[in-house]
Amino acid sequence: MSGHSKWSKVKHQKESTDAARGKIFTKLANAIIVAVREGGGTVDPSSNFRLRLAIEKAKSFNMPKDKIDRALQRGKGIGSDEVVEQVMYEAFAPGGVGMIIEAITNNRQRTVAEIKNILERSGGRLATAGAVSHLFQYTGVITVEKKDKSFDQLMETAINLGASDIKEANDMVDIYTTPADLHKVKEELVKNGIAISSWQLSYRPMATVPVEKAQTRDTLGKLIANLEEIEDVHKVYVNL
Repeated sequence: MSGHSKWSKVKHQKESTDAARGKIFTKLANAIIVAVREGGGTVDPSSNFRLRLAIEKAKSFNMPKDKIDRALQRGKGIGSDEVVEQVMYEAFAPGGVGMIIEAITNNRQRTVAEIKNILERSGGRLATAGAVSHLFQYTGVITVEKKDKSFDQLMETAINLGASDIKEANDMVDIYTTPADLHKVKEELVKNGIAISSWQLSYRPMATVPVEKAQTRDTLGKLIANLEEIEDVHKVYVNL
């Protein structure tokens, strides 16, 4: 019986892992589909910057090539009539924290209902368009490792290469760019021997809200995790 119980536990863990991987692959595939459609149907990453980002992220999660290729074809309208679109929701969370929720969905009604339900259970609420987004700036962000370079050295290099801002975070540094300059600055940083940890388009909070109560911070953490569990939700940004 103990052997059977052990196998049941291992099987359950594998099924949970497979389910989580499947959800991640669905999100990654949808990001590729939208990038192709919004890029006019082109599947060439060199001429579709957003697609390049989506494919690189998919590869970083070891998404199989056949799944990437299938998503590219679906983006061109081959293999499925399903319409997938990107939508953005704005919300207020407990403590007056602003949230931007990026989703990619084939059913807006389903997605907004799931998001609204999770928000309201945590004491949050959906906001009207523009109520929160003005607190954020859409930007490129490149996270690099300091290694043998000082913050001042990295700042000088990044600014000279076209970065708009730079922020230190322990052993890492966030380098901000305009969305259009993200790829160019990233490539130049690599040429300068700077180790890139990640790079992406992001909503950067320009005005933050302090939350003193530990209980509220805990509620916010669970709220963000629950929103990110929704298959349609891709990213959640907060100005905490």
